[in-house]
Amino acid sequence: MVHVYNCHPFASQQIVQVEQEPGLVCCGGGALFVVASGGCKVEAYSLEQEGCPLICRFATMGTVKSILHSNIGDYLVTIEEKNSATYLRAYTNWRYQAEEKARVGVRLLGHLLRGVSMRGGEQMEIIEIPLSERPLAVACCYVTGDLLVGCQNTLVLFTLRRENQQNLQNQSQQTAQSPVPNIQQSSSQNQGLLSGSNLNFSILDFERSVILHLPKMTPKQVALCVGYIAVLADLEVLVLKVDASSEPKTLEESPDSNNMADDLEDQTDFLLIPRHQELLGDRAQDCDIPVSIEKTGLEDAGQYTLSYVLFRRFTPEFFQGCSVEETQLHSLQLHPLFTSNQSVSLEEPACVFCFFSLPTAGYLYSLRGGVELLSTYQYPEKVLEAVLTDHLLHVITRNALQCFTVRCAAVAARIEDPYIDTTMRACPPCSLEVCALRMQLFIGLRSVCVYNHHVVLFSTADTETPEETERNNQRRSMSRKWTMSSPKQTSATGHGWNLYVVDTVSPLTLYREMGAEGKKVQVNVPHQRRVWRRGECRQVGTGGEKCQVEYSQRYAETNPQGQSLRHLLSEAHLLLRSALLQISGRQQNRDCDPAVSLQTDADGQPEKQTRVGTDRQELEEALRQNCAHLGDCFSRSSQKDCHLALPYYRMSGLSVAEVLSRNHPLPSSPHSYGPGFLFYLKHYLLEETEQSLGQETANEVIEIFSKSEPSELISVCASPPMINLSPARTLQILQHLENTAGVSVPLTITMATMMLRLNNLPEYTQLMGRHTEMQLVYGFIEEPRLLLHGVGGGLHTLIHPTALTQELAKSQPGLLVAAIVALHENSKVQLEQADHIFKELGCENCLQVDFWEAMLMASSQEAVIQELLFRLASVYIERLTNTNSDTHFSASRTASKHRSLKCADDLINSCSHYGALYPWLTVLSPAYTTNFQHLEVLHKLQSLLCGPSLSMGAVTPLLERLTEETLWGFSLHLLCATRRGQYDSSIDKLLDRCPQAIIAYANHQLQDKHMSMWWQKLLPELCNRTRAAANNSILLNALQETLVVVAMETSPAEFLELIPDDGSASYFLPHLLTCTQRHMVA
Repeated sequence: MVHVYNCHPFASQQIVQVEQEPGLVCCGGGALFVVASGGCKVEAYSLEQEGCPLICRFATMGTVKSILHSNIGDYLVTIEEKNSATYLRAYTNWRYQAEEKARVGVRLLGHLLRGVSMRGGEQMEIIEIPLSERPLAVACCYVTGDLLVGCQNTLVLFTLRRENQQNLQNQSQQTAQSPVPNIQQSSSQNQGLLSGSNLNFSILDFERSVILHLPKMTPKQVALCVGYIAVLADLEVLVLKVDASSEPKTLEESPDSNNMADDLEDQTDFLLIPRHQELLGDRAQDCDIPVSIEKTGLEDAGQYTLSYVLFRRFTPEFFQGCSVEETQLHSLQLHPLFTSNQSVSLEEPACVFCFFSLPTAGYLYSLRGGVELLSTYQYPEKVLEAVLTDHLLHVITRNALQCFTVRCAAVAARIEDPYIDTTMRACPPCSLEVCALRMQLFIGLRSVCVYNHHVVLFSTADTETPEETERNNQRRSMSRKWTMSSPKQTSATGHGWNLYVVDTVSPLTLYREMGAEGKKVQVNVPHQRRVWRRGECRQVGTGGEKCQVEYSQRYAETNPQGQSLRHLLSEAHLLLRSALLQISGRQQNRDCDPAVSLQTDADGQPEKQTRVGTDRQELEEALRQNCAHLGDCFSRSSQKDCHLALPYYRMSGLSVAEVLSRNHPLPSSPHSYGPGFLFYLKHYLLEETEQSLGQETANEVIEIFSKSEPSELISVCASPPMINLSPARTLQILQHLENTAGVSVPLTITMATMMLRLNNLPEYTQLMGRHTEMQLVYGFIEEPRLLLHGVGGGLHTLIHPTALTQELAKSQPGLLVAAIVALHENSKVQLEQADHIFKELGCENCLQVDFWEAMLMASSQEAVIQELLFRLASVYIERLTNTNSDTHFSASRTASKHRSLKCADDLINSCSHYGALYPWLTVLSPAYTTNFQHLEVLHKLQSLLCGPSLSMGAVTPLLERLTEETLWGFSLHLLCATRRGQYDSSIDKLLDRCPQAIIAYANHQLQDKHMSMWWQKLLPELCNRTRAAANNSILLNALQETLVVVAMETSPAEFLELIPDDGSASYFLPHLLTCTQRHMVA
């Protein structure tokens, strides 16, 4: 189906004043080239100036049969005939012919010798390109300027080369001794803008690089674009890709190709009609057209690989007034498209499109990133020629010029922006049905070519007799499809000819006209013809029944989700995207191409840059308006497409209040809102954004969801943008929801939040008391945004506490800590984000530590556990450092009134990472020697050091901040040294500082493999210290306890060895007797 819109894409037209009847016409580089009917003279006219004045004219060396211009290099290539021979020639520096009696140099391909060219001489140059076969078709690459020549069964690729002054000097030195005479030559890419004194000139030349052999295909037209080669025969199209490679690659010829040739020879008595065939991508290699590659470049040491891209074959048919003989392919094009972040001069295009046409239908394929048929164009009558541009397809019939929309911008958008087709951004699909715009009538059109916004048409007068004209008019009025006879050659008695330049309107103007057309949109139905009038569409059917439909603003209000309106807005969207790509491409061309830069400077670059910037701003503003209209369209769309309202509204830049104003419910159903609009609102409210809605807007959103989706009310109320909603009205809505849907924990918490905002603390307390603490924790897990704003935004997203969180920190800190621990364990909050919350609450030295302690009990992740152990040890040491055993904590450092949620005994009993306190620690730091809070912190740190998880290597540097002057500080250092296995030094230190704890220490630590320390270290040390202090009862008691243990663990002989030589026998004899008796019993 083809949509037809009454939008006029043409702004003005003018007639080019040509002296002789044109034979061939082409355009490029801002110029129109006209070959006189005699075929031996070319005239160039300026398309950029009013009236298309003559630039220059020059004679050719033969009768021109084909002419083509290349923007890269600014050269003309012609196929000429002279004396029954066919030649291929390239004309460079043709702009210098604007001067009278300008010189012309003629040379062969590859012959760059000394002469005027080396000195930068200003002259036109004709390059003779020799070929072994007769050239049939030529094509130039839009990106590289390379040349492709199609012969009988071969394709020859010539690479465009630029020789600068240094290369020419080196070559001239090498050829100075050669007997070959020099040939004057000169060429330049800068379109004649470089003066003769400029030393940075370059000379164009071509190098024959690749020859492709196609024994079963005779090219009718060829096309070339950055390695893509397209060949068109009468009913066949083949697209190949030639790539430079370091390794050779051979193609596997079709296994049936030779057999097919034999079958054709055997069946010469039969007429074989090939079947219709379409092969895309790798499947194209299965076609019956073998291709072999032959490298001819002398300087290029690389290899070339060949791959099939597309093959399509049509079957000759008789339909729509075209005979079998007239059913032939034409208008082959390879069209590149660059994205806005690409450089035209340095990169390959992001998109390459292939277009070709039958007289009744055109086909557009996308080649890069997978071969795909984008659009099929069904023409109303037989088309003679078509030209593809970035945003329009121009086609001519015998008597009309018509434009169709294209889908190139949709493909480029998806390549350029990875967020297309997501909730962030959207673009109409590539498969969107095409539309035709209003046609412009002419008489006797013969050819068409396009340069920028200029469409050049060549027409000759109609030579039909009045009787034939009347008969054709009657035939057209009786048929539902437009038919047309084949073009006839203009006779000698014809009525004349004309050469038109039709300027298309700017994309912005066409977009605005499409916006006006949105009031009277209509889809073209097959087998029906439409006659457009102002404000109405008259649909004429086959039975003569007429129906009239008024398309006005009422249509948009009553049926805004209509497919026709959506299609028109999508067409306008793609038109604007294409225009933005064109502006980016022109800007990059000016930046990258020195010739264009010089020309821009000469014409006033600041003014042009200002104009381009203004155009871009207007296009971007129009694109935002279009996105807003598309958002409106999809906001009431069906469930299938309603999600597209979200990205289009985002791209429009509209605020929520503006979107609300565009989506009021219809009078017929005041409680009905479109699914796309609700989808947009839900996703906007689910996002964590710092932008809050005004009270009026927030109240309107609550009303919308209370009527349309009451189940989403809790999420809506918890959304950060809804912070300004009215709590009183919201409570009424929530109470109604509770009465209808029943009580739920998240609903109760939401109602309590509203009570808190109303400063109704008794009601708040009553609501929070409905459920147990564990149920409330599960409620926060179900809707975390009741507690924290910013949940789910990732590791680096800032999280902020809600008013409910601040109240819980004061009244129910245990619930707050348990809730945040649950959110962390359910991957709703990261550890760093939770720390940020407690810092914002001002509880970083109290509740935050309680949170870490609770996390240590709940977490099973080893990395998190080690991090928490280190943090807790650091905090405990810091608290002990900034306090002493006789006073409370400093009010400037901690909240002295806050009591930890878990005491040391609770942590020891509930958390495996806290170990039971060693008995000897009680002797070193008895409870009566310090205050309660200091003792709690000390016991927690001692418990961590006694536990199995804390690494002593990590905590030892932290303990250096604690002095050993106090017994509790000494106990921590001694505990750390013991955990590290330093028993010898620990015994010495303990005997020096607190000998009364030595037996408790030894009974706990010197066990199992360390039992020998009793008699190897402790007994000798006690004997020595007792000898020095005989009246020390503590040491004597310790010695007695040690002898008891040694007597139980050693043999009598070993015990005797341990008795000191100067020891009293009466002192040691009872222990020796005990040892002997134990040994005898054993």
